Amino acid sequence: MSLRTRLLTLFRLFALFTVMVAVALVSAITTIRLTIHGHQTETPNLVGVPLETAQRITSGLGLELKVEDKLYSDQYPANQVVSQVPPRGARVKMGQHIHVLVSLGPTRVSVPNLVGSTVRTAQITAFQRGLTVGDIAAVHWLGSTADQVLAQDPPAAGTDVHSPSMNILVSLGDPPPAFMCPSFVGRLLSEASKALEKTGFAIGRIAPVPTDSVPAGTILSQSPPPGSKIGPETVFNFQVAGPPQSVPSAAPLSTIPQ
Repeated sequence: MSLRTRLLTLFRLFALFTVMVAVALVSAITTIRLTIHGHQTETPNLVGVPLETAQRITSGLGLELKVEDKLYSDQYPANQVVSQVPPRGARVKMGQHIHVLVSLGPTRVSVPNLVGSTVRTAQITAFQRGLTVGDIAAVHWLGSTADQVLAQDPPAAGTDVHSPSMNILVSLGDPPPAFMCPSFVGRLLSEASKALEKTGFAIGRIAPVPTDSVPAGTILSQSPPPGSKIGPETVFNFQVAGPPQSVPSAAPLSTIPQ
């Protein structure tokens, strides 16, 4: 077989191999696309549909229905879906959740006044009215008693009520006392310790810093810094002048015999 014939044969084999690889690649991509699209579906319209019916519809499509909240609605009767996410017609993967809000029907409750009561009393009062206490935020409030309700949402006797859940703001009592941090830099640690002990503050870490520029025991820096706001639980840390480090003397040179 001549060299020319061998080269032609190799070229044909290479071209055939290239075609087979291209066909396999196109087939794999097509299979992947079909697989992806084959596991997708279109979200149905659930708004205005009773909850039990919506659950059957989504289950039949391989989707999961998740009720995020229930709220009052004058537009939709009780137990009907008010809104949904994703919306109708969206392409979603099988097994994905559809999040819905469900109607409680028109508002039939009177919002009680919880301001001034304790959290426990507020919870009992809300329950008696067919409501619940939702989010509870707490703040320090001057002149108030700890655990006292300071504000509520919705307000008492409110008519624009969307949810049976009431959010309240609760007092943590008077704000803790705050002081301006004094400066102890330049003073002796013994003096600062006596002053802090007399006022009830604690001393934490004391780090010595070798120096001979100031007398030993002099405070070089402090934490918290002077002028900052401090409270009764503040702990002071200091860097204090210590004795300078001694430098070892050089060893005498030995004489070299001539």
